[in-house]
Amino acid sequence: MHFHDCFVRGCDASVLLKSTPRNKAERDSPVNYPSLRGFEVIDEAKAQIEAVCPGTVSCADVIAFAARDSAYKAGGIYYAVPAGRRDGRISIEDEVIQNLPAPNLTASALVKNFARKGMSVDEMVTLSGAHSIGVSHCSSFSGRLYSFNATPPQDPSLDPSYAAFLKTKCPRTLMNSPLTTGMVVNNARHGALWAKKFAKAMVHMGSLDLLTGTQGEVRRHCSVVN
Repeated sequence: MHFHDCFVRGCDASVLLKSTPRNKAERDSPVNYPSLRGFEVIDEAKAQIEAVCPGTVSCADVIAFAARDSAYKAGGIYYAVPAGRRDGRISIEDEVIQNLPAPNLTASALVKNFARKGMSVDEMVTLSGAHSIGVSHCSSFSGRLYSFNATPPQDPSLDPSYAAFLKTKCPRTLMNSPLTTGMVVNNARHGALWAKKFAKAMVHMGSLDLLTGTQGEVRRHCSVVN
């Protein structure tokens, strides 16, 4: 969720805003819905914070803190997260597909996508190494497994055991590109180094295009503007 927020309009919690009759918001983009989850977790965390410290901690900061805590619980990686983000008041569905990388991008296209946000090739590869928890749209990969006209659940020309193996494979575009292969191998071989780079890249990503000072607002409820 932190990535989906920061790559569209910066880290301003715009991904949390609900659609209105006059505007379809980011969270309802086909890129985010229904695979992007955890909105209720952020809402609950925000509610508890508001109960003791109202109008102080932004929803954007809550997302950043939740991402840090998730990284710690999932992989034991902890890093300090600077606070002070402000919440945006705008969330537009069309901006999601314009900014988030598509699942079928080549390595060179991914490099360009991250570069537009001021992030390096190594940061892109490092963050991609943690992209292993969550839900993916079937449309993102079904064409590689089921692109045939038949009633069986998979291509009948494939050996069944090989088909089962294919279903366990992760995308290899970063491993197949000369530009990124060495980085992938190095990260795989040196887990502690990767973890340190991951923490640094997350802090950098969490600082993209921030609203600070009097910009934006601190929402009382994360799904609606004040």
